[in-house]
Amino acid sequence: MIDKIKAHIADVENFQTDVAEEVEKFRIEYLGKKGILNAFFAEFKNVPNEQKKEFGQTINELKTAAQNKVEALKNALSDKQEEKGVYGDLSRPGEEINLGSRHPISMVKNQIIDIFSNIGFNVSEGPEIEDDWHNFTALNLPEYHPARDMQDTFFIQTNPEDILLRTHTSSVQVRYMEENKPPIRTISPGRVFRNEAISARSHCIFHQVEGLYIDKDVSFADLKQTLQYFTQQLFGKSKIRLRPSYFPFTEPSAEVDIYWGLKTETDYRITKGTGWLEIMGCGMVDPNVLKNCNINPEDYSGFAFGMGIERIAMLLYQISDIRMFYENDLRFLNQFKSVI
Repeated sequence: MIDKIKAHIADVENFQTDVAEEVEKFRIEYLGKKGILNAFFAEFKNVPNEQKKEFGQTINELKTAAQNKVEALKNALSDKQEEKGVYGDLSRPGEEINLGSRHPISMVKNQIIDIFSNIGFNVSEGPEIEDDWHNFTALNLPEYHPARDMQDTFFIQTNPEDILLRTHTSSVQVRYMEENKPPIRTISPGRVFRNEAISARSHCIFHQVEGLYIDKDVSFADLKQTLQYFTQQLFGKSKIRLRPSYFPFTEPSAEVDIYWGLKTETDYRITKGTGWLEIMGCGMVDPNVLKNCNINPEDYSGFAFGMGIERIAMLLYQISDIRMFYENDLRFLNQFKSVI
């Protein structure tokens, strides 16, 4: 009888399957109520006394072997099912990994930030919901100033004070000057809002990058040199011209044009046959602005400049309609696939 039990132990240890039904059948055969183990336990009373100890130990070995085998087979089946559920068929070809698209606005903004970072400008940010002081008054635009009409503003609250969506990122520069002492060298990228009709050339939401440099003995020549460096790095063109203009917060003020050239039909179209393209505004910071920010204009001077990111992106990528930046059309965005 003991030899018969040992033969079953060998059968249990050699048993292998990857079918759940066969594992269950094996369990019932050995560990079920009418299984082989219970039959051997029933025979225990008929075993001679001198063999009972060895007989009992052998039965327990068979029981332990059967339980361990069932548990091992079930774990193997469970791991196999989990692997199939998570990974599917591991022998099938891999699926193509689609690269994401980086938005052209983000691409151009990052390029501009990198260029100015190389010459010591840091990045400053501020709230998109502003008060009248930081958006207008501190920038030499007191209440009822006619230049306020240059920017149609989205007002959120008018009492007890004017709260609005910022019309330019110059408000960030005001906050930066209030919190930092010269020398100051910072650029302020961000989203701005103006109550304008949406068309192919204008939008009520757009992005700006404005720069500010304040130190002792800063001159207009420093401004021109900085802008020449920027245009050379971004466009590969260093020929610029500065045309007199007017901005309330700079004096003197200028519009900056780059010479785009007239090599192609597209050049003629976008420059209207002149070869020149306007890209930004600039000027020397008005002394009143410095006073409003608690900076002594007798000791310090500075320059500021600002450009629309959409305008720059339209030039770099030859995009004819500004609305395309905001429509989330995948046919448009997929043209800017990123490898990063």
